[in-house]
Amino acid sequence: MSGQGFHVHGPHDHAVEHAAHGSDGFSNNIAVMTAILATVGAAFGYLGGATQNDAALFKNNAAIDKTEAANRWNYYQAKSAKQNLAELAITLPGVDPKRYETEVARYKQEKEDIKKDAEKWEESSKEWNHKSDEAMHKHHQWALATTAEQIAISLAAITLLTRKKWMMGLAYGVAGVGIALGVMAWLGGH
Repeated sequence: MSGQGFHVHGPHDHAVEHAAHGSDGFSNNIAVMTAILATVGAAFGYLGGATQNDAALFKNNAAIDKTEAANRWNYYQAKSAKQNLAELAITLPGVDPKRYETEVARYKQEKEDIKKDAEKWEESSKEWNHKSDEAMHKHHQWALATTAEQIAISLAAITLLTRKKWMMGLAYGVAGVGIALGVMAWLGGH
């Protein structure tokens, strides 16, 4: 933490800095591995955030289209009410039925067009929801890949402090799993 020229290092920061200035090959390997994993993890984190933003945008588009479909169905209901009134008027005594029969036919045609439009908006809403679900699935894949890289970085820090070679193998293994998860996330969207 920096402030007024004063800087506090964490134990991992100090060990990595010390390794960078020393001639210890083991420490140098861990330092390089940590830097690479941090870079890969940052890229995975960015891609995860981008897919999460896409999912939110797609969900918003679905809601907009669903609202438009509801508006169209309300309009359809209004035309149905007018059609019902025209059909009722035909049965009243002293009324010219031909006039209202024309209105009934017009409302029926208008309702068909409105129904098709409402169904189109509903279908569009479903498509946006599907895209949102796919983007959230991809976000979770990127999040898993990022988490694996973060765990590998932590294992690298423990390796540096304990100097256990088996721990370095474990760190590499977890890093490999994270990279594999990232590749799967990448290929799943392309």
